[in-house]
Amino acid sequence: MAIRTLTVSAQANGQFLVSWLRARLSLPESDVRRLIREQKVTVAGNLCRNTEWRVRSGQRIAVELPDRSLSPKVGGKKGEPGSRPVLRYVDDHLIVVDKPSGLTTMRHAEDVREFGNRARRFLPSTLQDLLPGLLAAHTGVQPGRIRAVHRLDKETSGLVVFARTTSAESRLGEQFRAHTIERCYRAIVRGEAVSRRIESTLVEDRGDGRRGSGISGQRAVTHVTLIERLGAFSLVECRLETGRTHQVRIHLGEAGTPLCGERVYDRPLNGRPLPDGSGIERVALHAVSLGLEHPATGRRISWTAPLPTDLSQALERLRRITPPKTPPT
Repeated sequence: MAIRTLTVSAQANGQFLVSWLRARLSLPESDVRRLIREQKVTVAGNLCRNTEWRVRSGQRIAVELPDRSLSPKVGGKKGEPGSRPVLRYVDDHLIVVDKPSGLTTMRHAEDVREFGNRARRFLPSTLQDLLPGLLAAHTGVQPGRIRAVHRLDKETSGLVVFARTTSAESRLGEQFRAHTIERCYRAIVRGEAVSRRIESTLVEDRGDGRRGSGISGQRAVTHVTLIERLGAFSLVECRLETGRTHQVRIHLGEAGTPLCGERVYDRPLNGRPLPDGSGIERVALHAVSLGLEHPATGRRISWTAPLPTDLSQALERLRRITPPKTPPT
């Protein structure tokens, strides 16, 4: 067993313990709840048995973790195709990577503040940690600093871009802030989805400890296109007009069609989780395309990444159960 001690930041004050630990430990909500039930969590030195506890700024929270993470291995079973990150594009200015599910994009800011340079030694490797070795094997030259400019959730697979220079980092950051980066996702959701434009303002806590839509917050726009109906499920494409934290997951969940495998944004405000009979064990979300202006040349370039093995197999299984109906054009 290993003891992980965390400190609640001022920004996290009032969040539900389960949600806060899920984000800090990169674990599914079910695993976090199990740790609390098994009396593996202490708050300010006192054993915590309440899954509805809200954290307070400055509290020290200790978690007794097994030597191996409770969450699945990267990409699923050892040797499964797509279980390793794949370099899709490399030049002197940027890198585009097809990230597998189960791998964190970059270190959480609170982990960096708490552990500093020790983070690489004590915490699981991130995609940003692995990239220097992948690049050295690809080019034969040890690369310099690699800069993360955006992230995908741990369970989300697909395309993510990194900068190799300060200039590229700045120019890519400008594009993300201006929402000129083209990002499109494929998702398998519960229920009969419809093509629609979803706009809301997102807040840190919608009232039940989860991010969601509120009265005032960050404007978020997602364009949802129905691709296939699969009986009790649907295959959709989501194009981001803005890029907010968990935007697609929140919008799909609040529309009544949460992602298959979703365990956080799978319920109405203060409601119970919606049924999920898909059998998909991770968030069924994949960043399928990415387009941007090259930070050095200004040329518009784009990439696509097919669904990984686990999602394509799940999709075929759902198609066999219920023949899909292609929506009218």
